[in-house]
Amino acid sequence: TVGVIVAKAKGYQFIDSDLVIQEREGKLLHEIIETEGIDGFLQIENEANTSLNPNRAVIATGGSVIYGKEAMEHLREIGTVVYIKVSYEEIMSRLKNAKQRGVTLRDDQTILDLYKERCPLYEKYAHITVDGDTLDIEGLVNKILDSLKKYKG
Repeated sequence: TVGVIVAKAKGYQFIDSDLVIQEREGKLLHEIIETEGIDGFLQIENEANTSLNPNRAVIATGGSVIYGKEAMEHLREIGTVVYIKVSYEEIMSRLKNAKQRGVTLRDDQTILDLYKERCPLYEKYAHITVDGDTLDIEGLVNKILDSLKKYKG
């Protein structure tokens, strides 16, 4: 939602990389995970995100993109990576069905485990970090746009 609005505000196109993956594979995310396994999905996701090379676009990625070193280095090279930092509690209040949404959760893993594993990676790759806990959509969009103006990549 935020990515679409940021793209419109900047006059950019919007790309949802999860939809790119689904289009390329001809399956929904959870179907890819079921047939290819998590590691297979992560490889597909890494390849799909590494192949993106748009001009003037906002790319919204799935959360597991962070495991793809090549994809993250590529995204950092072609643009500015914005991490919308949200607390675990806020994520749990927003997340309804993790598996149906294509969350790459291993059988022995909880959402809290995933959160603790991913946060340091998000921080590592982000050019800009925006706290998303206390902001509504409009406030978050404005904060991202302001941060992008101030960022000297």
